[in-house]
Amino acid sequence: MNNTADYIVSFPGLGINDLGINRVVFQFSLFGHDIAIYWYGLLIALAFLLTLLLAVRQAEKHGLKSDDIVDFFLILIPTAIIGARLYYVAFEWSQFSSDWLKILDLRSGGLAFYGGVIGAMIGIWFMAMHKRIRLSKVLDYFAVYLPLGHAIGRWGNFFNQEAFGTNTDLPWGMISNGTASYLSKLNPDPAHPIPGLDPALPVHPTFLYEFAANILIFVILIFVRRRSKQPMSTLASYFILYGLVRFFVEGIRTDSLYTGDGFRISQLLSAAMVVFGLLVLLINIMRNNSRKKALARITLTEDQAAGLLVVPMLADAEEASAESDELPETESSDDDAEEKF
Repeated sequence: MNNTADYIVSFPGLGINDLGINRVVFQFSLFGHDIAIYWYGLLIALAFLLTLLLAVRQAEKHGLKSDDIVDFFLILIPTAIIGARLYYVAFEWSQFSSDWLKILDLRSGGLAFYGGVIGAMIGIWFMAMHKRIRLSKVLDYFAVYLPLGHAIGRWGNFFNQEAFGTNTDLPWGMISNGTASYLSKLNPDPAHPIPGLDPALPVHPTFLYEFAANILIFVILIFVRRRSKQPMSTLASYFILYGLVRFFVEGIRTDSLYTGDGFRISQLLSAAMVVFGLLVLLINIMRNNSRKKALARITLTEDQAAGLLVVPMLADAEEASAESDELPETESSDDDAEEKF
């Protein structure tokens, strides 16, 4: 057992025991100050970097400039982080009301994914207006890379031992001193733990569920973006797929943010995402059917017009033939024929 590790993690059902992990990757001193690089921040940075490289590489195939992609990332990265933090602070205001400076302490955690998505979309919207690029085109393009970046970032939850679920007896159930400590705080009577929140039992590794689901969504969206011709179809597909995943995963998480009425906020947003995505796809289907009907009417009109043109052409041909029959026949001698040739 590694006694110097921040957490000792085990997956008993998989035969993985006493896995030591640390929140900090490495640390160093700079100008007399100790600097620590955390796994969570490093993985988020790697997620942004990888998605940026892929987006730049594929830009020209989708009618976008690589320089424009870089500009979009320059604005969506800070707006995503700000949005993620403000979202969390808004629903956990009791933690920050006494000391507003805590809002700036990102190392203590507190970044909400949905807030980051909202912030990123606001940044993309402003840049799209500035560059006069159709917003739906940009959103469809970037939607593909969102689940990939999200999947990478979820491993930061593993190193922080956070965002896990209730107790489970599944083979991949996870237990650590981090999960035990957190669940102990949720039990008013440690001697009689709340069902599903027993600190001594393994929990759902929900970070792993979202990692696997987001990788699958990333692959699906690649094909959707490649084949779809309707605006907002790729973004709508993401909303539906991730909304469904997050709705059910959120239902077993132990760290959800709640409304005053006791509803899980992320579940409400997930349901809204699914409804919005379905409406967009339905509208696109209706528009596509209307367009096909319009094209069918236009084609029919062209055929009719062609038919109308054939009638006078035939009439002209018959008239010309009749005039030719009325002309007197002329005979030419062999000598005249020879002169003509």
